[in-house]
Amino acid sequence: MQTLLFTLLWIPQGWELIILLVVVLLLFGGKKIPELMKGIGKGIRGFKDGMKEIEEDIKSDDSLSDKK
Repeated sequence: MQTLLFTLLWIPQGWELIILLVVVLLLFGGKKIPELMKGIGKGIRGFKDGMKEIEEDIKSDDSLSDKK
């Protein structure tokens, strides 16, 4: 069980991180990486906005049910 948890939470460190960054650079190229990061940022922002909307909907539903 502990090995599975460690495997799921694996974070590259030292040489592993450097090798990973080199592979990403080779796959996407220097010009594509900023575009990729921008896309990831927009995706995260959209996800957070969606979560806020859901929370607001839940709060508004709770306030409506309290008035009844």
